[in-house]
Amino acid sequence: MAYEAGTLDETIAAAAGDDPALFAELKRAFAESVARQIDLLRRARCDGNWRVAAQRLKGVAGSFHADALIALADEAIDGAPGDPVVLRRLQAFHDQFAAA
Repeated sequence: MAYEAGTLDETIAAAAGDDPALFAELKRAFAESVARQIDLLRRARCDGNWRVAAQRLKGVAGSFHADALIALADEAIDGAPGDPVVLRRLQAFHDQFAAA
């Protein structure tokens, strides 16, 4: 699932108002939070750690109305620790968001 501009960018824009520096800062903070949770998912060695990181990721996604990321977090929650498909899809989302 790829990053799709729209609701996520609108949410950040609504929070930033007409301040482009704040928009950039919020976007960077979101990307860093997503990257941090992906890293924790990669390092998770048990169901509990995997699930907590996936739920935190879902919380970050929900705070920013990132529907595609919410769906990916749900896949992680339902999946097994270290699922390479989920991790690749999450990383692709992050990379596309960070590059946009």
